[in-house]
Amino acid sequence: MAYSYDYYKKSADFLIDKFGDRPEIGIILGSGLGHFAAQVEDAVTVPYTDIPNFLRSTAIGHAGQMIFGRVAGKKVVCMAGRFHSYEGYDMEELAIPVRVLKMLGVRALILTNAAGAVNMSYKAGDIMVISDHIKLAGASPLRGPNVEELGPRFPDMGRAYTPELRALALRLAEKSSLTVHEGVYFFMPGPQYETPAEIRAIRALGGDAVGMSTVTEAITAAHCRLPVLALSVMTNMAAGVLDVPLTSEEVIETANAIEGPFTEYVRDIIANI
Repeated sequence: MAYSYDYYKKSADFLIDKFGDRPEIGIILGSGLGHFAAQVEDAVTVPYTDIPNFLRSTAIGHAGQMIFGRVAGKKVVCMAGRFHSYEGYDMEELAIPVRVLKMLGVRALILTNAAGAVNMSYKAGDIMVISDHIKLAGASPLRGPNVEELGPRFPDMGRAYTPELRALALRLAEKSSLTVHEGVYFFMPGPQYETPAEIRAIRALGGDAVGMSTVTEAITAAHCRLPVLALSVMTNMAAGVLDVPLTSEEVIETANAIEGPFTEYVRDIIANI
């Protein structure tokens, strides 16, 4: 299916009518990180199922709601739940949420995710500010006819993870109790976790963390020139690092364990954008 500017505008117009205002900052919450949504003040919640031309979240730990309100004095829209290709969505469909956020008027996008730590110096509970990504699998969310109103046919990816926002996040990390790194995120399509051999290959190629999301959103944001800050929570060590099986329960448990400091860290970032 070819998606037009009007296709996304229908979603955005519906949400503006519900909220009555345009948000400044968009936030997409990853697996186990949905508790940040409780920070939104004066919240207006819209289930994804109510939004025309939108997707439906099926992933574990994703509430499937769009929440409008304020965080740290800024007008925000928070997506409690995101979408992945492993859910059965075509790559082109995965462009829908970010394009709708852009048309809502957000001037910056914060992406969060749960990731496996590939870098041997990382540990579960650490945070990684994404400086770049590697995506060798799957099509692009920009495949198909270009939506000229939103961006160019061949967008540059050199500043996909906005340097100024990364510098801000690293500066604010100095007063946080969290251990914060900067590194490269390696996209894998899932839903199976990676094999130990794949993790060794990812490490050799320069990946510091691995996950199944975020990259399609960053590509879409780069296309429509939307500044991006992406934060990965190391919820587990990647396959082969420890002699233990990987489980989704471990992801949720680690995310819950750092809920307090991570929430404060993200609030501080929002306040300073």
